[in-house]
Amino acid sequence: MAKVYAPMAGSVWKIAVSIGDRVEEGEDIVILESMKMEIPITAEQSGRLVTLFVAEGDFVNEGDVLAELE
Repeated sequence: MAKVYAPMAGSVWKIAVSIGDRVEEGEDIVILESMKMEIPITAEQSGRLVTLFVAEGDFVNEGDVLAELE
């Protein structure tokens, strides 16, 4: 299982994939908003999205787990 972490604190602006979707390395999973900037968070490896730990509008801190791939 590969986990996707938040690289900085911010709000979840958009979730770009759904549970069960196959994602490729480099594909956007979540887009954070921090200091009025949109920051795409991408998959570091290919896999199937099995868990989302956040919802749109949630606030996350640096290092929080956003999603899990298998």
